[in-house]
Amino acid sequence: MAICPNGHDSASDDFCDTCGMRIGGSPPGSPQPGSPLPGSPQPAAPASSAEPCPRCGTPRNGQFCEACGYNFAGPRFTPTTAAAPPPPAPRAYSSSQPGPASGGYSSAQAPPSASSAPWREPGPPASPAPPQPSMSSFPYPQATWTAVVGADRAYYERVQAVTGPEGAAVTFPSYCAERRFQLVGNQMRIGRRSVSRGLAPEIDLTGPPADPGISRLHAVLIATPDGNWAVLDPGSVNGTLVNGSEIRVGDQVPLHDGDRINLGAWTAITVHRG
Repeated sequence: MAICPNGHDSASDDFCDTCGMRIGGSPPGSPQPGSPLPGSPQPAAPASSAEPCPRCGTPRNGQFCEACGYNFAGPRFTPTTAAAPPPPAPRAYSSSQPGPASGGYSSAQAPPSASSAPWREPGPPASPAPPQPSMSSFPYPQATWTAVVGADRAYYERVQAVTGPEGAAVTFPSYCAERRFQLVGNQMRIGRRSVSRGLAPEIDLTGPPADPGISRLHAVLIATPDGNWAVLDPGSVNGTLVNGSEIRVGDQVPLHDGDRINLGAWTAITVHRG
């Protein structure tokens, strides 16, 4: 187990799993993974009274935990086995007279026969209830969504124009293979895996190449009831953009086919529907 310059134990030997510091030292002025890019707005420090994460204890700073991805808005009940109600007690009848308001008969009095009952004209036979269609008879095919991850030169140059000479330490990768992730389930976390925190995002941007502006939990893709997806920034250090506009922390922004999500120093994620 490697030890970073800040004294943290790290399962990774390149960057610390706890603070992101490069193990073995880093060149002066070079940004660390997940650290704020030069010129980017600084996130507000969480209040000391913030609700702690029940999984890792990190103070809450939005709907999702920045450290482990816990969803504070998810169900919080503990499944229990409800006790089955006791079976109804058998109706008791007296041996000499009918039970009150029961319509029953005692053993000394026989029920009236069918021949002695008042005659009534038979009505039309009751029509059987129409069969109810099952949900399986109405298939609703869900559209397939795919996230394509790559490097965006135009976005990188836009970040460089804002940071100026201070961002010269962040270089655009000479090669970045395109990666595809199919969107499944209720949510897809975007970030970098951390062994010490037990964080394994479904869209892992650890690299190589590694974008130093990506947080451990940078953004979350959330499935919507209508079969589409939305993106949410739980409070990343450097922010998240959708089609060139930065989204506010905690807002679920609906996504459409072809929308582009930019994050970090040069990373782009394009979503495709169908």
